[in-house]
Amino acid sequence: MRRPSPQTAALLVTALAFHVDMLLYYLLVPLLPRYARELGLNPVKVGILFGSYAVALLLATFPVAILTDRFGRRAPMLWGLAGLALTTLVFAVSKQYWLLVLARFFQGIAGAATWLPGMALLADHFPSESRGKAMGTAFAAANLGVLIGPPLSGFLDLHAGPSAPFLFGAGLVGLDALGRAFLLPEVEAERGPRLPFRQLLSNPIIRLFAGAMALGSGLWALLESTLPLDMDGRLGLNASQIGWCFAASALAHTFTSPLMGRLSDRIGRVKVLRMGLVLALVLLPLPALLPGPWWVVLAMMGLGSTASFIMSPCSPAVADQVERQGSQSFASAFSILNLAYSVGLMIGPLVGGFLVQGLGLPVALGLCGLVFGGYLFAARGFTA
Repeated sequence: MRRPSPQTAALLVTALAFHVDMLLYYLLVPLLPRYARELGLNPVKVGILFGSYAVALLLATFPVAILTDRFGRRAPMLWGLAGLALTTLVFAVSKQYWLLVLARFFQGIAGAATWLPGMALLADHFPSESRGKAMGTAFAAANLGVLIGPPLSGFLDLHAGPSAPFLFGAGLVGLDALGRAFLLPEVEAERGPRLPFRQLLSNPIIRLFAGAMALGSGLWALLESTLPLDMDGRLGLNASQIGWCFAASALAHTFTSPLMGRLSDRIGRVKVLRMGLVLALVLLPLPALLPGPWWVVLAMMGLGSTASFIMSPCSPAVADQVERQGSQSFASAFSILNLAYSVGLMIGPLVGGFLVQGLGLPVALGLCGLVFGGYLFAARGFTA
């Protein structure tokens, strides 16, 4: 069998790794009611269970980035895969809450060991003129895992029992292992001088796109934390219908992510970002104002596409800046984006909750849209 080219191999490994990682992350979501009943979990314990992933991801981000840039992409990805396999099996057999929290925590560490080396691998193998398309394709594979994970988990739980989703997930980890073991290069190219974090943060383009990444993730978190209650109370949608609204948004994001990455390759990263900021300014208030479910679905699809405009250029733009400084410290640079993404996920719901409580949803979303407009003003004069 003919071995694929290094570029194709890097894209296949990374896309599969991102897809499996996100699918495994979302397998837990439909099983929460069962865990809550059987283990007596209150909302605080559920929050701890989910939050342990984010805490581990944050704690592991900078150490994994340093190891990846110092020792290469292959080793962290293989060790992360071993951790992912172990945590998936723990979820399949565990009946104790503390073990579930521990497994979720190590799943977060494995996630850092998947995403940072994976993005660095793509930056290594794809030049600037095709980097956005490649990274957008990998993000689309991850979004596909978000779409498939919850319904697949619910189906397997219903027909084969609560362990079945995670046993299936362990099989996917095995497939992922084959890809990483046989397609990742044994010997990696020289990566040049390693750039310290202070030097990376002194770059204005990196700071600009780190802020954009925080806004993009905050947009998702804001919508997920505020819109379901409005859809229930104002439009009378049930849980399944609300889920389909968000699925439509995720589907739009999946399809447009590689397109926006490719567009940023052609016309520039900042131009695509500015388009996304304008769209966010205009579209963000619409889901709380439109009168019918189908109109809301269309608005959600528009916002899913908007997230692609904002987030897809971020990673290739940061990689371009690292390359221009004569280095391949891509993982260290991407760890800054990873931190910004996490900050957005944490701040989005908090800001949204306070604004909705004090001003109502339409005004709150309108004000948040103005934040994107303000960032558009801050992005003036940049070219990348």
